[in-house]
Amino acid sequence: MDVYLIRHGKTKGNLEGRYIGTTDEPLCEEGKQSLMQMADAKKYPAVEALFVSPMLRCRESAKILFPKQSISVVSDLRECDFGRYENKNFQELSGDADYQRWLDSNGTLPFPAGEEQSHFRKRCVEAFKTIVAELLEQKKYSAAIVVHGGTIMSILEALAEEKKAFYDWQVGNAMGYHLYISDETWKKRQRLTVLEKIT
Repeated sequence: MDVYLIRHGKTKGNLEGRYIGTTDEPLCEEGKQSLMQMADAKKYPAVEALFVSPMLRCRESAKILFPKQSISVVSDLRECDFGRYENKNFQELSGDADYQRWLDSNGTLPFPAGEEQSHFRKRCVEAFKTIVAELLEQKKYSAAIVVHGGTIMSILEALAEEKKAFYDWQVGNAMGYHLYISDETWKKRQRLTVLEKIT
């Protein structure tokens, strides 16, 4: 099975370096244009199934990349709630002692008044496993999943055969990964192979 794990296109918040988790903003014009270029270049082939985060930026991205494909919305694929850091950028948070501690921890401390990172990562991985089980049961051999950077990093850190740290799986807007899932390997060990990074 071929699965394309794709990060949504750019939003105004992305351009301004903001922590955009629960903020439901649309794609900006630059974001739409880069997705259209990816679609024109056929970076992502047609698929049998399409899953997306419920956030507007993901739904809009999926429609640009796969205009003829019906969309299945999966709530647990949504981005993390960044709590007090939500919709703020580095400049606005500089001088905040909690934020400095969070940076010093390499992003491992909880977000104040936000979602616990371990909970966020677990729900993303469980949502992905549910999708794979559904695809295998329906005997579908290709799918795309349009989500968030944090969602992608959570899934690949936990399930990729190649062991890499969470932030090492970071990918730019509109970019993604082409994954291969073998029925046998998945049933034995729930592991996937990353074939390529799509840029």
